[in-house]
Amino acid sequence: MDKLRQRWNALRHDRHAAWAAALALAVLLMLLPFITGETLGRGWVRILDFTLLYIMLALGLNIVVGYAGLLDLGYIAFYAVGAYTYALLASPQFGLHLPFWALLPIGAGIAGIFGILLGAPTLRLRGDYLAIVTLGFGEIIRIFLNNLNAPVNITNGPQGINLIDPVSFGSFSLSETHTFFGVTFPGIYTYYYLFLLLALLVIFVSLRLQNSRIGRAWVAIREDEVAAEAMGINTRNIKLLAFAMGASFAGISGGLFAGFQGFISPESFNLFESIIVLCMIVLGGMGNIGGVILGAVLLTVFPEALRYIGDLQHYLFGRVLVDAADLRMLLFGLALVLIMIFRPAGLVPSVRRRHEFGSDASVLAQEQASLYDARR
Repeated sequence: MDKLRQRWNALRHDRHAAWAAALALAVLLMLLPFITGETLGRGWVRILDFTLLYIMLALGLNIVVGYAGLLDLGYIAFYAVGAYTYALLASPQFGLHLPFWALLPIGAGIAGIFGILLGAPTLRLRGDYLAIVTLGFGEIIRIFLNNLNAPVNITNGPQGINLIDPVSFGSFSLSETHTFFGVTFPGIYTYYYLFLLLALLVIFVSLRLQNSRIGRAWVAIREDEVAAEAMGINTRNIKLLAFAMGASFAGISGGLFAGFQGFISPESFNLFESIIVLCMIVLGGMGNIGGVILGAVLLTVFPEALRYIGDLQHYLFGRVLVDAADLRMLLFGLALVLIMIFRPAGLVPSVRRRHEFGSDASVLAQEQASLYDARR
């Protein structure tokens, strides 16, 4: 075991091995829609598209919950704001058809403003009280969207908005099938590459924020807000920035969702969606970007894979013993409970959380002491 650990540590610090792994991962991501489409069908390529959207959502919520420690249960409201901004400005609802390159930053900006509007009155709230207020905010947004069809029809109410313009760059529409160098790219494939590009951009921004001065200020507020304020951190502005940044990521993801689906309604933005995104962060490892990505992938793909549980029962027993939908949710919940029991810090926790949940608390104390000495 020790030899395997030594070899693993040696590979981790080998620059050539790191570049080889990155190149292999890049090739795999480029070929993934073709591999998935040929083996599992194009329906699973669509699931990959939604997985990338959830990765962006989870990384945005990770800023608020994982970095700043602000429990937000209404995060899906910003996703809805981004989606409806795109839908209203790129559909027959208002007769406007703005280009995609303008719609995405507008949606991100409006979602960021809503993030500030949520954060401003909740600056003094913490823990469960903050969670209750944000939960109410998310439900208020959904109810507003559901009822803003009278006396002036803005959102078309529960009927939703359809005929939304697909994502396009000039005359090049991602919803159409294209052929390059003899290779055919269906619409869900081209959407995959756009979502992958933007997801990588969000990951890059998250990595830069994590080790920046702002990121360290968020961590300080999460650990002890009173001590952070005493050290000169403007906790008000930093917390508002966390809400705005997280909401902007959700706004981008929401705009992509509206263009990809071509139809949205308030039912797509209920409380359960906020809980799922929060579960992705807790399951993968709060505050750790790699863990958050893993959690988003697992909680998007795993429930879809469990849809085949009915076919498995029919193959093993000749008939369906338990309703597939009920058994799917039961197994899904059981998996979450078991992971939280045996891996309370998440599947891939950050170093700090691993030490906090582990038995070797002295390691964390030594790290803090060394950091203090370095600053002196």
